[in-house]
Amino acid sequence: MANRSGRKYEFDFFEGLVGLVLIVAFISGFGLTDSLIGGFIAAAAAFVLIIMLFVVIRYRDEQKLMRSGIHDIDKMDGIQFEHYLKLLFSAQGYKVEVTRAAGDYGADLILRKDNKKIVVQAKRYAKNVGISAIQEVVASKAYYGADEAWVVTNSDFTEAARNLAESNGVILINRERLIEMILEINPQNTVTPKQVLDENKSETIICDRCGSQMVIRKSHRGQFYGCSSFPKCRNTKAIN
Repeated sequence: MANRSGRKYEFDFFEGLVGLVLIVAFISGFGLTDSLIGGFIAAAAAFVLIIMLFVVIRYRDEQKLMRSGIHDIDKMDGIQFEHYLKLLFSAQGYKVEVTRAAGDYGADLILRKDNKKIVVQAKRYAKNVGISAIQEVVASKAYYGADEAWVVTNSDFTEAARNLAESNGVILINRERLIEMILEINPQNTVTPKQVLDENKSETIICDRCGSQMVIRKSHRGQFYGCSSFPKCRNTKAIN
């Protein structure tokens, strides 16, 4: 999920490029035919080609998203997301340890490979990840004596989180990079996000405040049910 400023930049760039192409096409058509009609025809032809190219690019991107299963990841709760990442990193050759729910000291996963230890915080979010995740994983890196610290999310990161991560050497894996990682793995080497969802179904519990589904979350005190509409709704419920 790209941040708003990134999306606006991409849109403005595309809009400017289209305008430039249409102007060049009009001038070229006018120069070849020495008429305004010729210029408008050339510009119209260029516009049609641009639309066709845009449709092809959108179709390719949609197919990429479908192959990655990112929409199924969006449906996961935090525990399911950790389980999926364990399988994904295992397929990359890492030895993966999932930390206990309580007292994880800011790390959800611990990866080991080539004599390197990496602490990972997993954030299955519907909004951008903020600085608290960076602070927690930096603390966990020191606690576990890790060589690297990563934060992995199906979303993106706030600008403040990116700045703090850069100054502390934390590696950020956002939605786009996560999709790339999934597509780089041979599908036969790991399960799909949909399989993880089907095999690790959570009990459906409805929030008695707003009617949204409750999902399993983690804190330093352990697992609990939290409203999926957080932060609009902050209702929680203990896991019996």
